[in-house]
Amino acid sequence: MGAKLSDVERIKAASRHLRGTLLESLADPVSGAIAEDDTQLSKFHGTYQQDDRDLRSERKRQRLEPAYSFMIRARLPGGICSPEQWLNMDRVAAEQANGSIRLTTRQSFQLHGVIKSKLKAAIAGINRAMMDTIAACGDVNRNVMAPTVHTLTGLHREVQAHADAVSTHLKPATNAYYEIWLDGEKLPQENATGDIDVEPIYGRTYLPRKFKIGFVVPPQNDTDIFSQDLGFIAIVEGGDLAGYNVVVGGGMGMSHGEPETYPRLGDVIGFCGPDDVLAVAEAVVTTQRDFGDRTNRKHARLKYTIDDRSVEWFREQVIERSGVQLGSPRKFAFAGNGDVYGWQQDDAGKWHYTLFIENGRVSDRSDRPLLTGLRKIAQAHDGEFRLTPNQNLTISNVATEDKAKIEALLGEFKIANTLQATPLRLHSMACVAFPTCGLAMAESERYLPSLIDKLDAALAAAGLADDAITIRMTGCPNGCARPYIAEIGLVGKGPGTYNLYLGAGFAGDRLGALYRENIAEAEILAALEPLFAQYKSERQADERFGSFLIRSGVVREIDAGRNFHAKEQNA
Repeated sequence: MGAKLSDVERIKAASRHLRGTLLESLADPVSGAIAEDDTQLSKFHGTYQQDDRDLRSERKRQRLEPAYSFMIRARLPGGICSPEQWLNMDRVAAEQANGSIRLTTRQSFQLHGVIKSKLKAAIAGINRAMMDTIAACGDVNRNVMAPTVHTLTGLHREVQAHADAVSTHLKPATNAYYEIWLDGEKLPQENATGDIDVEPIYGRTYLPRKFKIGFVVPPQNDTDIFSQDLGFIAIVEGGDLAGYNVVVGGGMGMSHGEPETYPRLGDVIGFCGPDDVLAVAEAVVTTQRDFGDRTNRKHARLKYTIDDRSVEWFREQVIERSGVQLGSPRKFAFAGNGDVYGWQQDDAGKWHYTLFIENGRVSDRSDRPLLTGLRKIAQAHDGEFRLTPNQNLTISNVATEDKAKIEALLGEFKIANTLQATPLRLHSMACVAFPTCGLAMAESERYLPSLIDKLDAALAAAGLADDAITIRMTGCPNGCARPYIAEIGLVGKGPGTYNLYLGAGFAGDRLGALYRENIAEAEILAALEPLFAQYKSERQADERFGSFLIRSGVVREIDAGRNFHAKEQNA
């Protein structure tokens, strides 16, 4: 007899295609929570049950149930939304959530603090503006990522169109979402065919684990393509899109103290033409559906399926299932994985302004009313907004005659001032962590800004104030802010302590290595300050910080995810 399936597999199999008892849970007035099994199913609908961990101990002392609330995440391929959709999300945040909007590392919106009695109204409110939350979480393909400024050329438009097509093709077919949250209504753009309770791609139990897809146009690796389960690297020849190099098997998550879990960068398995994208995507997904581990969720991501069976085996599966004969990979190169800030003009003469939003949190502060300012811009803007993979925002498709109006609003609400941040801060990301994330072991979003203040001082003292170094922090090893491919990666280990990873590639093309374990702020600064000084005095021309640390022997180069936990050889 084979190994026992994980409990989540039982829940999915008995869920009647993601219905479970969600309607009954939502109607229960006794608790602010939903039934335990429904907490798994709700993820497929784009919402996670959480509780305020700042209040947990006190509520327990008072014999009260935890302060339950829900996080809602939208599905937004490529991060593109209209001003009307932005304003609608702003309204839902004010009326049903905690009054702030968070831009995620997968180019989507996230709302926090939605109590159960407002959950259905919040999700229905998001749908009111032709945006949904289905498949934003759960064991399915999640939000499909694409380069931020898609209209700089016709090439970017074509890549975005492919990202949209993949998102639609891999969207769950069940009608449960519409029954539960929209009282059976379907959005006008949805065209159901056949029996909506048959999942032609996912089957009855969907995927073994979450699945992530991204597209990228070199030389910017803004979507961190090697961190995706499936990535498409655009290959441009003669100014036209020749096709894509196909990357499989990336993934950031791991567990502390469990060396059989590890982050992994994807492998390039071949080249496909533009018309083959959907067939290849479906073949990759169904291979993982059929061979992914459904007994151990910590071993259920595509990266482990590939490492268990080999890249060559997986490539043959994709060829057989898709009917596409993958060609040899084409040449490409990446220069960085950050955003390009400020104004850019596209080939049609429209303007795009990318602004820095620290850790993706859109809220009003006394020194910068960001939420109010972006509301005013949305009310005056006729173009689009584009959420970036680095938690930032692009005000997109601005006509030349409207540029001065947008600039005036950026100045009035002190939004343009964000670009005065240091290079380190402009290349930073953090996950939410406390108080809402149930997996958090340490602070992240609330702490990283003050740590960067101290690191900036150390960089300035070393004569590196103008040098760009990527830094990312997460409150747990799940890796939502992709810390393992930041030149300085900090991963929560316990209250106030972190594992420090160094040596990743500036372009997101190399994993970092563990340099110090379970250290607090003073130890983090003590570890990095001498390395900054050494970097300043010994680096080669155009050498990035992560590459310098490997060349100088400070950390070893990680050549494969399975070797991530091998004994360190630090100086």
